[in-house]
Amino acid sequence: MTRSEFDDIRAFLNDEATSAGDLLRIARTLIDDLEHARMREAVLRTHYLRLLTAARATVAADTVGAPNPLEFVKHELAERGQLPEDGEAVQRILSDARTAAALVAYLEQNAPIRPRGMRLRRCVGTGRRLPR
Repeated sequence: MTRSEFDDIRAFLNDEATSAGDLLRIARTLIDDLEHARMREAVLRTHYLRLLTAARATVAADTVGAPNPLEFVKHELAERGQLPEDGEAVQRILSDARTAAALVAYLEQNAPIRPRGMRLRRCVGTGRRLPR
């Protein structure tokens, strides 16, 4: 949910004309959104943990000289349908990885300085219709 949507909901809640039924509908919608976000986060955490475990196992297997150290990562990628299939895909993936690494390095060097103190609120449009 965007900041604008939060601001719209906050304004709707503060409106004297808002009925209890409208508030109940908003509460149900927000609970549904929260549950959906928590499920999405749990799935992403699981995928991340599996990939991290496969990467660590790959490095450990390489350290001890195992015959096929990449099998852990390959298995995890294959389960998600993410193994590169041909030479073109391999070159694109390598290019994407180089670009992502450069972008992350740039962002880490030029991290925006966040101002201290009170944050200004702004509302720039609506993304969600509220019941009336």
